[in-house]
Amino acid sequence: MITAIALDDEPPALRIVENFCGKVDFINLVKTFTNPNEALKYLEKFPVDLLFLDIRMPSISGIDFAKQLPKDQMVIFTTAYSEYAIEGFNLSALDYLLKPYTFERFLQAMNKAQDYYRFYHKQESADQQYLFVRADYSLIKIMLDDILYIEGLDDYLKIYHHGKKPVIARMTMKSILEKLPDKKFTRVHRSFIVPLSKIEKVRNKMIYIGDKTIPIGNSYEEAFFKLYIK
Repeated sequence: MITAIALDDEPPALRIVENFCGKVDFINLVKTFTNPNEALKYLEKFPVDLLFLDIRMPSISGIDFAKQLPKDQMVIFTTAYSEYAIEGFNLSALDYLLKPYTFERFLQAMNKAQDYYRFYHKQESADQQYLFVRADYSLIKIMLDDILYIEGLDDYLKIYHHGKKPVIARMTMKSILEKLPDKKFTRVHRSFIVPLSKIEKVRNKMIYIGDKTIPIGNSYEEAFFKLYIK
């Protein structure tokens, strides 16, 4: 999960960032600011991974603000003035969103941020212990070892985990698979993802996990058995 804040002297611009971040399941926008001094004080106390930064602000330019940040701070400039693009990229900004930008363009920048984050932190998915999902207007932390299976329901997922009620999240099967370590979890059906460690037995193309039986789809059968009996 990439944590972020946004700094812009125009509240409507911040609302757009908030709205778009709410549609991206790997971005957690924790706070927004219209005052650069308050944003800087917050960053000194609570570092984040990503900063959405306006360039033309009354008290300080976004360019000068960015120069005060650590070199490894991910910055995405958001501005209505294209003439600052070159200077922004000279500061090694991750991207430059020219207002008004579409959600598709925003998502492109977010995917770039995710790629950089993964590279910079060199995270090995096999060492991952938990994941975050958005559900019930909250970010919910789910331990991977607690997951029994995941069921896909159109544009939603139902995550069944040990000892708790299922978490229903607005995600696709593809997006959650990207969050899960592929050596521990596998898709066995168009509607099901299972953790290999929770499989009790496999019989007649059915997987048994506790009192739940999960079918193995024809198109997933070969890949599943290669992984399962490895």
